[in-house]
Amino acid sequence: MSKTVPEMDLAEIYTAPDTIDSSVIFHTIYDVVAFVLYMHQQIPSTVQDMSVEFDSMHSEYKQLEIDKGNEVKASFRRMHVSRMREIKVGIKRLDKLMSSLSKLQTALKVIINECHNIDRVVLALGGSSLRPQNVYVLEFPCRVDVSNAGDDFARSKAAEALSRKAIRTLISKDAGSVTYPGSY
Repeated sequence: MSKTVPEMDLAEIYTAPDTIDSSVIFHTIYDVVAFVLYMHQQIPSTVQDMSVEFDSMHSEYKQLEIDKGNEVKASFRRMHVSRMREIKVGIKRLDKLMSSLSKLQTALKVIINECHNIDRVVLALGGSSLRPQNVYVLEFPCRVDVSNAGDDFARSKAAEALSRKAIRTLISKDAGSVTYPGSY
C-alpha cells in the first residue's frame, strides 16, 4: 500500500550567509510562527496588536485602581467598578495566550542556545501531529553556527529583513488563505 504525498509548494529566500546569526534565526522563526497562527485563525489578531492591547489594558486597569478612591458619587463609582471588571475579564482572556507566546519565545531561545547547528524548523498545524493539515518548513543554511548565541536576541535589521521576506513569500503562496463559497 503506497501513500501519495501532496506536492509541496517550495520557495527559496536568498540572503547573505554572514548575516544569519542566532538573533536572525530566532526572530524569523517567531515571526513566521506568529504569522502562520494568525493566518490560520489560531490567534485573534497579530502578535504586535495583541501585545499593545494587553499592555494598554494593564495600564488602564492600574489607572482605574488609582482613581478608584477619588469618585464621590455612587453612580460614578459603579461605572468605575464596572469598567474595572470589564478590563479584568479582557486581561484574563489575553493572559493565557500572551503567556503561551512568552513560553514559545523562551523555548526558541533555549533551543537556539542548546543546538549549535540549526538547519530546519518544522511547524505542523492540525488536529493531530500524525496527520497535520498544514506543514511549514523553514530551512537555514546548514553551516550556520549559533554556538555563541548567549542572551543576545535583539532584533536587528537583518532579522527584520529576513522575517519580512519570509512573510511576503508566505503571502504570495497564499499561506492560510481559505475561500468560502458565498450564498447565492
